[in-house]
Amino acid sequence: MNCPTCGAEVTGDDKYCSRCGAAVTGEAVSFIMTTTPSIEGYRIRKVLGVVTGLTPRTRGVLGKFMAGIESMFGGEVTAFTTELEKARIEAMDRVKAKAMRMGANAVVGLDLETSDMGYQMGIVVISATGTAVVVEPEEA
Repeated sequence: MNCPTCGAEVTGDDKYCSRCGAAVTGEAVSFIMTTTPSIEGYRIRKVLGVVTGLTPRTRGVLGKFMAGIESMFGGEVTAFTTELEKARIEAMDRVKAKAMRMGANAVVGLDLETSDMGYQMGIVVISATGTAVVVEPEEA
């Protein structure tokens, strides 16, 4: 059998490619993302480098108007909740895509940050940063 990612020959009951670390069977976990520096049950075989994903988001005029009304009454500003959740997922997807292009099958040390672009424009930036790695299951 050959690795679907790099084409290297995979022998025996291997679940991961020994060259690039890609999952080669349906039993293998295809991609892991974690905020921790390691993954229990796996060993880091190769560190590929830092990967980042940025997503700037804003609400339209109607969304800003609704948020303004909600803020008068206090509590959660639901007009922004959906946009922030979409931005978080998009930033993490960008990290994953960059890591996969590098040949990684996991990202460790994932850090998510939120910042305001300022300028009274209502633009929020979600930043995701982590380390792309190749992991393999530890032997029992």
